[in-house]
Amino acid sequence: MGDEVDLDAAMEVATELAYWASEVIRRPRPQEVRQKEGPADIVTDRDEEVEAHVREVLTRAFPSYGIVGEEYGTIDGVPDAPHWLIDPIDGTTNYAHGLGWCSFSLGLAAPDGSPLLGVVADPWRGEVFTAVKGGGAFLDGTPLRAAPHTTLTGHVFMTEWAAHRHWPGLDALLAALAERHCTVRVMGSTALSLVQVAAGRATAAAIGEFHPIDGLPALLVATEAGAVALPGLPAYDTPLLLAAPGAAEEAAELLRAAGVIP
Repeated sequence: MGDEVDLDAAMEVATELAYWASEVIRRPRPQEVRQKEGPADIVTDRDEEVEAHVREVLTRAFPSYGIVGEEYGTIDGVPDAPHWLIDPIDGTTNYAHGLGWCSFSLGLAAPDGSPLLGVVADPWRGEVFTAVKGGGAFLDGTPLRAAPHTTLTGHVFMTEWAAHRHWPGLDALLAALAERHCTVRVMGSTALSLVQVAAGRATAAAIGEFHPIDGLPALLVATEAGAVALPGLPAYDTPLLLAAPGAAEEAAELLRAAGVIP
């Protein structure tokens, strides 16, 4: 499979789609907001518009690849082909309420689920984070490195609710971070929060429920920027920690003490 995947071509298409999606997301917000599985799980016409276009482009450019999308489900590719992961607007609740913190997330995964390519776009700041497996991480073409910090104290730790809920161990983790004078931010977009570790803006980030569709592209960007991931590739719905190398053991110890990870 690996010899047949043209990651340069895939990145060229993915990056073009990221800039296109950012422009569309910045347009005036659609008025219609609909519930999916509950009041905290919503979708807009814009989510569907973005994903439909991205699917069309990817299907035309890479007809043998599978596609997994947030709004329109799964299309299987040919046997042993990679598959795309599309989250057209990660942070729809923020978007629907006019809060400028959401993202477009697009990834390419190998048949075993490991990441090959990741793109996360921040429409509101005009930033596009990119990474290819083994090729480093970039922000608008400039190489990224995780923060050089050797402690969490005095720095930023990103996390997200599990939808609208705390996840097991989060309360204990927040208390431990507060004791260390580490500032926690819950911003509302998993992909965009995780790539802040890649950019060195956050020293660490943790989520209680890893979903490849919005977590895998950002995971690749962060690890290609030198961040430590624990575990390296989480199972679906299990916790993930990303941390700058110098603070990774401290962060992992806090998650262990909170019962988040073994």
